[in-house]
Amino acid sequence: MTLASPVQHWVVFCKVVDNFGDIGVCWRLSAQLAKRGKQVTLFVDDARPLEWMAPQGCDGVVVLPWPDTQALFTHEHPVHVVIEAFGCELPQGYQAAMAAWVNPPVWINLEYFSAEPVAVRNHGLPSPVMSGPAKGLTKWFFYPGLVHQSGGMLGPGETGTDDEASSFLHAPESDHPLNISVFCYEPASLGLWLKELSRLPHPVRLSLTAGRAVQAVRWALTQMAPLPRLEIHELPFLSQVEFDQLLSGQDFNLVRGEDSLARAIWAGKAFLWHIYPQDDGAHWPKLQAFLSATLAPEVVVQAHLAWNADQPTPLPPLTAQNLTEWRDWAARIKQDLQAQTDLVSRLESFVATHG
Repeated sequence: MTLASPVQHWVVFCKVVDNFGDIGVCWRLSAQLAKRGKQVTLFVDDARPLEWMAPQGCDGVVVLPWPDTQALFTHEHPVHVVIEAFGCELPQGYQAAMAAWVNPPVWINLEYFSAEPVAVRNHGLPSPVMSGPAKGLTKWFFYPGLVHQSGGMLGPGETGTDDEASSFLHAPESDHPLNISVFCYEPASLGLWLKELSRLPHPVRLSLTAGRAVQAVRWALTQMAPLPRLEIHELPFLSQVEFDQLLSGQDFNLVRGEDSLARAIWAGKAFLWHIYPQDDGAHWPKLQAFLSATLAPEVVVQAHLAWNADQPTPLPPLTAQNLTEWRDWAARIKQDLQAQTDLVSRLESFVATHG
């Protein structure tokens, strides 16, 4: 008689630094792990975004508040894997508990996505803990990326069902408008870009995501004369399922940060990435590495440099030829990733090797 293997218990720690990318990635990761039969506990310091991001929850995922510094940890079932997302640093008490367990879990530091060569070199490297409550354990670096030698990308697996999608996708038909979703910070070039869109020979329908994108566009429009050829829709906060379907239904997607970049890639449509700006300028090499690794055509490179610039900079116009080049580039990225295993599969293989 063969006994069934026990269900693996994975624990994910997440801190919401700002915006929603960290919790967005961690929720998708947790949900995809659960759909593969894992028992998942997600510790997060601010779970409020999940009320609209994942209103239906997910079977197999338990969301708990970030532990108090003095909390004691005991587990009825052993923990197989602990994921420390984006350098959030595990609570001291949890580190002490891991060191005390007879069979310590595989401890993974999930880093931010990067196409930089240094990230590929550092992927999978050990970091022995030499002091503190977790002394004697090993933490492993795991870098999401675009190539086989990296940690891969979170797959397109949905976190809910199609019938959760809102009716916003079924807007009235117009005279063949160019449909563009807008999810951005506050790009200096936004006003110039809106004026350029208004000069196109066909109508443009902008779907603005709630929050900073809506505020940025509202402010930009107050600084210029009316642009009647722009049809603007302000959307409510969308669940991840709704957001994914929004991107899939557009001709062009403006995305920002990390989670929405991956969603734009899986949507397979032309996209423009507003990378998270850092005071030390570290985002520029990261952006350039992404454009280089994906063999971005000149129109895509110039648009990304202008969209992320500190000063207003004109973007290339969205002509038919430019859009065709852009779409072909986006399609190639998606095809390349479809030929690889996804991040969750690579995590499972890594744990099987190091557990």
